[in-house]
Amino acid sequence: MIEQVFREERGRLLAVLVHRYGDLDLAEEVCSEAVEAALRTWPRDGVPAKPGAWLLTTARRKALDRLRRDKAYAQRLALIAAEGERHEPAPELADGLPDERLRLFFTCAHPALAPEDRTALTLRCLAGMETPEVARAFLVPTATMAQRIVRAKKRIREARIPFRVPGPDELPARLPGVLQVLYLVFTTGYADDRVDLAQEAVRLGRILYRLLPAREVAGLLGLMLLTRARNGTVPLEEQDRTRWDASAIAEGTTLAETSLTGGPPGPYGVQAAIAALHAEAPSVAETDWAQIVALYDVLYRLSPGPVVALNRAAALALRDGPEAGLAALPADAELRTYPLLPATRADLLERLGRTAEAIASYEEALRLAGSDAERDRLRNRLDRIGQNTKLGE
Repeated sequence: MIEQVFREERGRLLAVLVHRYGDLDLAEEVCSEAVEAALRTWPRDGVPAKPGAWLLTTARRKALDRLRRDKAYAQRLALIAAEGERHEPAPELADGLPDERLRLFFTCAHPALAPEDRTALTLRCLAGMETPEVARAFLVPTATMAQRIVRAKKRIREARIPFRVPGPDELPARLPGVLQVLYLVFTTGYADDRVDLAQEAVRLGRILYRLLPAREVAGLLGLMLLTRARNGTVPLEEQDRTRWDASAIAEGTTLAETSLTGGPPGPYGVQAAIAALHAEAPSVAETDWAQIVALYDVLYRLSPGPVVALNRAAALALRDGPEAGLAALPADAELRTYPLLPATRADLLERLGRTAEAIASYEEALRLAGSDAERDRLRNRLDRIGQNTKLGE
C-alpha cells in the first residue's frame, strides 16, 4: 500500500517542488527526504488521508531548512522563483495539490537537451527510476547514465530552461519531442522484453493524456496499449491470439479512433490504426494487408524515414508476396546497424527458398542484435532453418 502511494505521488510531488524552487537537484533531495520520513512514520501512524499533501508539506520543510543553511543558494533560487511567478499556476487536484507534471514533461523533453539526455531525465524524474535502473534499461554503465542526468540538469540550469507548458504557438513544435521520448522508453522496453519499462511508459502516457488530451497523445497511448496487448517476444505469425489482452485492445482501438477524428491524422494516430488492424484480425493470413500498406503510405508522407519504409516493405510482402517485399527493402546507410533490416531480409529470403542467403542475413542480424531477447529469437530462426535443411536432405 505504501509503495503504491509513493509510486503514484512521487512524480507529482517532484514536479511541484521543481516549479516552486526551480532546481531539480534540490527538488529530488527534499523529495527523497520526505519519502524517508514517511517510511519512518506511516507504518506506525498509518497512511494519511491526503498522502500527497503530507509529502509536500514535509518536503517544503526540508527545503526551508536547506535554504536557511545556504543563503547564496537561497538568493539564486529566489530569482528563479520570481521568474516562475509570471506563469499561470497549475490547476489543483481534488486533494488541493497542484498537478505540475505536465510542466515537467515538457522540461524533461526540451529541444535544447540532447535526445538521450531527455529520455534519461524523463525516466529519472517522471518514472521515478533510480540511476542504476535507468542505466540497466539502456545497457550503459551507471556512471555513464549519471553523467547524462547531471549534464541534462546542468543544461536546464545554465540555459535557464523555463519550467512551464509551452503556449499555443509553441505546442505543435514541442509536443512531438515529448511523445518521442515516451515512445522510445516504450519501444526499448518492448523490444528487450523489459515488461516493467514498457508498463512505465504506458503509465506515463496515461498521465500525459489525462493532463493533455490531444489527438496525437491519444494516438501514442493507443499505439502502446495495442502493441503491448500482443506478445513481443514471439513472431506475429506464431502468436496465440486468444492470449492477447482483449481489454487493452478495446481501449487502444478507441484511442486510435479518437486520434483519427477531428482533423488530419498524425504519425502516432496512423501507427495506432495499423496496430488496431493487426489486433482485430483473426490471423496473419486474414489481416487487411492492403489497408495496412495504404496506412504505411500515409505514415511515410507524414514521417518519412528508413524504418517506416522497412515496415512498409514487410507489409507489402504479405500483400503481394516476398519478391515484392524484398524489392521494396530500403538501402539507407542509417540502417547499417539496425538488426531488423537483415532480419526482415532473412525472413523474405527464407520464404523464397533462398536458404543460404537467408542464413547469412540471420547471422548478420544476430551480430547486430542489442538484447538477449532479440538474440534468442534470431537463434531460434537459425535453428529452425538448420532443422528444415536436414529434413530436406
